[in-house]
Amino acid sequence: MTGQGLYHTSKGPTVGRAGRGQQPSRKLERYGYDYGRGLVLPATNQPDPPSFSCVVNAATPVPTAIPQVIWRAGLDLDPVDISDPNQVAWLEALVWPEQTDRLAKLRAAIRIASENKPRVVKGDLRTDLAGLVAEAPKDATLIVFHTAVLAYIRSPTEREEFARSARSLCDFWISNESRRILPEIAARIGNLGPKGRFLMSVNGVPVGWTDPHGTSLDWISQSDHARDFR
Repeated sequence: MTGQGLYHTSKGPTVGRAGRGQQPSRKLERYGYDYGRGLVLPATNQPDPPSFSCVVNAATPVPTAIPQVIWRAGLDLDPVDISDPNQVAWLEALVWPEQTDRLAKLRAAIRIASENKPRVVKGDLRTDLAGLVAEAPKDATLIVFHTAVLAYIRSPTEREEFARSARSLCDFWISNESRRILPEIAARIGNLGPKGRFLMSVNGVPVGWTDPHGTSLDWISQSDHARDFR
């Protein structure tokens, strides 16, 4: 299950989800985001957009607006067809039974994605990323983003090769993975961090510890390299 998202924006980095069942998460600018000390709403007329909560620490640079996404594409070994009820049922079955709020948000996201399906290309990130990136417009900011996907690539060498490729292909490479997946990046902060958290990095620079499902973000520091990505 290897996949990631590519975004082209006119204002800078944005954040998304990728991997198996990524179509609902391609429409990032159609959702709201509640950071506790800042609520960011989509610039659309849709009634009651789904809102996702994320607890952040004091150091986290909370955005004030959602970037304008002018191009996007996903890459997945086996894309989910959200027009197929059986595949949607499979996707919903991945949500734990007691997580009713999460299921409701997934269904709302599926409805939004069904109205205007995002492009998800069948392919392998190890071999097909460069070709997809080449299709992107040249006059905006290109972001390659992936989360919880590189663990499915067993070879550390292949993971390192992907990291070098992703960094060279875009303006901003955003990685959100277990700190064990890209050890060279984790080594920059001594491989330390809260148990069970993912390490988020931008262009190979560690910037935050995240909950694997996106419910929390602890910015690592207020150093100069972190402030560059506000």
